[in-house]
Amino acid sequence: MSDLIRMRRDYDDGGLSEETLAATWLEQFDSWFAAAVAAELPEPNAMVVATADADGAPDARVVLMKGYDVSGFTFGTSYASTKAAQLVVNPRAALVFPWHALQRQVRVAGTVERIGPSASDALWDPRPRGSQLAAAASVQSTVVDSREELVARVRLLDEQTPPGPVPRPAVWGGYRVVPETVEFWQGGHDRLHDRLRFRRDDGEGGGWVVQRLAP
Repeated sequence: MSDLIRMRRDYDDGGLSEETLAATWLEQFDSWFAAAVAAELPEPNAMVVATADADGAPDARVVLMKGYDVSGFTFGTSYASTKAAQLVVNPRAALVFPWHALQRQVRVAGTVERIGPSASDALWDPRPRGSQLAAAASVQSTVVDSREELVARVRLLDEQTPPGPVPRPAVWGGYRVVPETVEFWQGGHDRLHDRLRFRRDDGEGGGWVVQRLAP
């Protein structure tokens, strides 16, 4: 057994109670995300996106969240990517925000939908030209012979494209994960962690219910 596996870290940065939980998942996420930014965590908007193909085989990767509101969480990608193909046949996803330094994580599960062209433009336009060129020149998830091939593609596109912003390719756009559950996990002493989950209530009144989960 490696020394790393033997390492034990207790969680003692405070708990999470029903009394201190915000009234909505959006308000609670606002508070925790602001704390992650204030703590200067690297890439506080980095999240694991887990998908599955038609056979149920799982897949996961880290992407950057580009925005969130009451409707859900958005990110951008190539519609030719592996995750995009999986979302066509199985339009559901799970997200994890792993804020280890704060002894917190946020877990989201829900359905996935494409956002419109204007909203996708809003994700694409702020990217630096170099990032736009790389995304436009790369057919994401496909096999390439070498890095040199990718560099050559970017260079050629750079030469063929007028100076300034690169137009968004039709194959690139945004997705929104529409949450059905949003769980807030706070590390607890002796691994007695606090897990409070907002779950969408499909009953007559709609809305959300809060549930405490065993660690």
